[in-house]
Amino acid sequence: MERTKINQKQRQRRCWRVSNRIKANSTRPRLAVFRSLKNISAQIIDDSTGRTLAHASSQDKELASELKYGGNVAAAAIVGKLLAERALANNVTAVTLDRRHYRYHGRVAALADAARAAGLDLGGKKEEAAE
Repeated sequence: MERTKINQKQRQRRCWRVSNRIKANSTRPRLAVFRSLKNISAQIIDDSTGRTLAHASSQDKELASELKYGGNVAAAAIVGKLLAERALANNVTAVTLDRRHYRYHGRVAALADAARAAGLDLGGKKEEAAE
């Protein structure tokens, strides 16, 4: 089997695994991440009502002056921080991360960590208290 087909199958399995886990935790809104080569965007969706509660993107006009390029880890961290601020303004404190078929690595991890540091509860990883 070609390597590209193997990669596609792995990506599809990863997507199913993540979505099944999210469906099991349907009490929280979902933080959906989309990543392209040049930009990253995220939105918090309430699946019970089908409404977007908060969103942020590296293409937002507010971030255009801060970012030179939207496809790197620094841009993802800024987007995660902005998304958490907007979510907390809308009284959303706890969400479930929907990373789709993307690995929790690089830009996706930077976005999630920045949102977590800004006060959004993503579940999963718990920050260890400094002793």
